[in-house]
Amino acid sequence: MEMSVNNRLRSQNESDMQRKSVKFVFNDQYLIGYENEPIAVALLANGIKAIRFDETLGEPRGIYCGIGHCYECRAVVNGVQGVRTCVTLLHEGTRISSSRPGRLEEE
Repeated sequence: MEMSVNNRLRSQNESDMQRKSVKFVFNDQYLIGYENEPIAVALLANGIKAIRFDETLGEPRGIYCGIGHCYECRAVVNGVQGVRTCVTLLHEGTRISSSRPGRLEEE
């Protein structure tokens, strides 16, 4: 396994050229990811670690379990609140925002 330029691990058998790039939006910022990869993976590959804020303490939250059990990676996806980004696939034009009205600052 090697680290690709865009923060993704890939095997020697996998080429980024074989994957379709798609544009998506996170908190009004345009980003690039790969079609059908989990949204949380695309965010992490773009350097975004915090996806939402804790409702009680306001602390940033991101990927924790990565398999949909913990709900730490919830976000608003295409207008639907509480979507688990670790198990939701990315498509062209997907719009994602933090689960809090305020926007994330630089992590």
